[in-house]
Amino acid sequence: MSELKITVDQIKELMAQMEKTNLGSLSIEVDGFKLKLAAKKPQEKIAALENVLPVQPINTVVEAPADGLPAAAQEQADGHVVEAPIVGTFYAAPSPDQPAFVTVGKEVKKGDVLFIIESMKLMNEIQSDFDGVVTEIFAKDGDPVEYGQPILTIE
Repeated sequence: MSELKITVDQIKELMAQMEKTNLGSLSIEVDGFKLKLAAKKPQEKIAALENVLPVQPINTVVEAPADGLPAAAQEQADGHVVEAPIVGTFYAAPSPDQPAFVTVGKEVKKGDVLFIIESMKLMNEIQSDFDGVVTEIFAKDGDPVEYGQPILTIE
């Protein structure tokens, strides 16, 4: 009967070599003595979302200069232009069977929900930072919108 002499330090060294070489498993059998080692598969690391996308408050409303607006928005540039704070899909109503949050001519107060932008399967309610009357809506329900794109004006 042969004798297998292996120490704990040698087993640790085998484990370290398995990790370095990506060896999945190792089995040793000598005269009834069995040693099985199995390495964990490395997990893929996913980049944190905050490192990928710029952090921007959802209810930010920016007054844009008239020269960067579409022709229809330039006519309304004397009001507050509400821009898309994130990239996504514009929705005027909370669901297809409900009325729009706002329509042209509707009076809004600061904090009222103006529209929704769906981004990464999340529905983001965009609120007004101004009191006033909606004078123009540039986006249509279901339109893709870009960051900074004018959505509507409030006077």
